[in-house]
Amino acid sequence: MDLRSLRYFVAVADARSVGKAAQRLHMAQPPLSVQIRNLESQLGAQLFRRVSGGMQLTDAGSALLARAREALALAHDGFEAARAVAAGRRGRLTVGYMFALGYALLPQLVPKLRRAMPEVELQFVEMSTLTYEALIAELKVTVALCMPPIQRAGIAASVVGTQPLRVAMPARSPMARLRAIPLAKLQGGTLISLPTFAESADSSVVATLLRRHHVTMQIAHRVETVHSALALVMAGEGMAILPACAALGSPPGLVFKPLLDVKDGFDVAVCWRSDLDSPLLAPFIDCVRASMAQ
Repeated sequence: MDLRSLRYFVAVADARSVGKAAQRLHMAQPPLSVQIRNLESQLGAQLFRRVSGGMQLTDAGSALLARAREALALAHDGFEAARAVAAGRRGRLTVGYMFALGYALLPQLVPKLRRAMPEVELQFVEMSTLTYEALIAELKVTVALCMPPIQRAGIAASVVGTQPLRVAMPARSPMARLRAIPLAKLQGGTLISLPTFAESADSSVVATLLRRHHVTMQIAHRVETVHSALALVMAGEGMAILPACAALGSPPGLVFKPLLDVKDGFDVAVCWRSDLDSPLLAPFIDCVRASMAQ
């Protein structure tokens, strides 16, 4: 039994006539009569009896009709759901995000996603610099807001913006009075660092910047998250060079100063597993770009 047979059966039941049903279905009457007989043969039961007014449902036909309507309605819903998912109107997105980007990006991004994809279920997962690669690779998050972009086989990335560098320090620090910090002022200072390594050499934006300007800082701690770095800065353990968005929602007692004549920054990217084939990806990236531009 297939959906077409059920559709023909329902059409005859509604029209109470094979001829009228054939007209509504835009087909000839004999093939429709054959379809109804084949259906009755499959079921082993008579579905219609001929009466003076046309075709009348038998008890077996009445029993089938309600369920046939339900089956056709469910099939229609299923087809529509599949079309909606394929078109990117429905589905589910698990969005990973770095803590530092939370306050800076989510308040703008989430409303845009709700408007652009109203029928898409959204779930948000906080990530750290030590966990985000695994979360993407294992598909525990569908897409991720990463800083910096992940550069490894099997993960694709699209850069959507940049966050400038800021030096986080206690408000009581003598350098806190400066409008901008010359890099030379950091020479010999103590640094709270986030872990970013490649082939045993620190390849982070901060380490690259310091090497390029021949500035040496002692790394007091390597921490996994921005909020851990801020806590240690508050405790007087050193300074941290962080993306500017880290200042949003930071605890009192800290100041964030730009670096004088420094244009370097942290690239922000949308990352996903490269074999992911989702129609939700492109509209998601568009929403992130628009949010970063605000």
